[in-house]
Amino acid sequence: MRRLPHPADFSAPPAAVDLIRWADADRSARPARLARLRARFADEGIDAYFGIRPEHMRYLTGFILEDGEDRVAGNSGRFIVSGDDVVVLADSRYSLQAVAQAPESRIEATTYDLGAIWPALVRSVGAKRVAVESGFISHQQWTELQKAAPEVELVPVSGWVEADRATKEPAEIERIRAACAVADRALASIVRRITPGVSERALALALEWEMRTCGAEALAFGIACLAGPNAALPHGSPSEQEVCAGHVLLFDFGAMVAGYRSDMTRTLFVGEPAARDLAIYEIVAAAQQASIDLLAASARGERPAASGREGDAAARQVIEAAGHGQHFGHGTGHGIGLATHELPSLSRVATEDPLPSPTVFSVEPGIYLDNETGVRIEDLVLYDAGSRGLERLTCFPREVLVVGV
Repeated sequence: MRRLPHPADFSAPPAAVDLIRWADADRSARPARLARLRARFADEGIDAYFGIRPEHMRYLTGFILEDGEDRVAGNSGRFIVSGDDVVVLADSRYSLQAVAQAPESRIEATTYDLGAIWPALVRSVGAKRVAVESGFISHQQWTELQKAAPEVELVPVSGWVEADRATKEPAEIERIRAACAVADRALASIVRRITPGVSERALALALEWEMRTCGAEALAFGIACLAGPNAALPHGSPSEQEVCAGHVLLFDFGAMVAGYRSDMTRTLFVGEPAARDLAIYEIVAAAQQASIDLLAASARGERPAASGREGDAAARQVIEAAGHGQHFGHGTGHGIGLATHELPSLSRVATEDPLPSPTVFSVEPGIYLDNETGVRIEDLVLYDAGSRGLERLTCFPREVLVVGV
């Protein structure tokens, strides 16, 4: 039987000096990030870009809204980038924070009525044609802005900053790697507490505690801890369901470190694995390896540059050949960074463009039998064609692991 992992097997949490270094790296990188955005203006006939997404606020200006804070922040943190200006909006609750976090930007007072300040705002940056993150603004607010300044054309755009964020800077990769290590250690800290009779919710709480007290500033997303038949719910939530001997136990979770996230899924076996579950696990492991092998060969230059669609197909073909194609409904992977799900995508509907490099994404095939069982194995990988390599950033063992005995 494989030895259960121990927290000491994985890297230590980041130190205060790391957090300072990463903050400095972001400040140094912001001018180049803004320059790449502005480079699109001439080609698109745009005078300015109006940003809404919290991830873009942080990436381009330094202003930070914690997870969920954007739902109560009103217009604070929204920003406009012109050819030579960056303006961040902040109401009285956030004005001091904006001054401290976005010192290179002009901070403008705002209220919940964006239309009231919109004409003066666009005049202040000399904009007549403004690109707007159309996927993140309501139809009502779009209409209000049009009415407030009818002489200003609003141009719906999507993917501009997302595409730029898909290519990761060294300091971004470091933070994702650190978040992976926090998650690795946290799961290793609780595996010996997994025994028949403990509830999904109790294990999820223990895992959250370990992450938050050992290096994470927050969770990357809500923890999934799913036992037995509940593991057939790809994004299920933990309940009072108890762990039973003979069941699988699926954990899907991640940590956040200095704004950057990890994401890992491990399916463990409580006691002697059932033959059906073990067979499914082996199929999923082979599917994941097939995708990783193809992507690694691409990174090494041994085959043409791979696309996200090809990465998905490599895993899907293994599962379909085993007769479980209808039991694998989601994509094989997604990019990760300031958001849990971002570009690039590994899926049937992903583009056929070569993957960006360097970038970080998940590889997470799964098989789910309704009301019976489910298995998913998820790792984050660093795809770096420049360094001719593919590196697995999640280090918790992916081999069959038996717990609760």
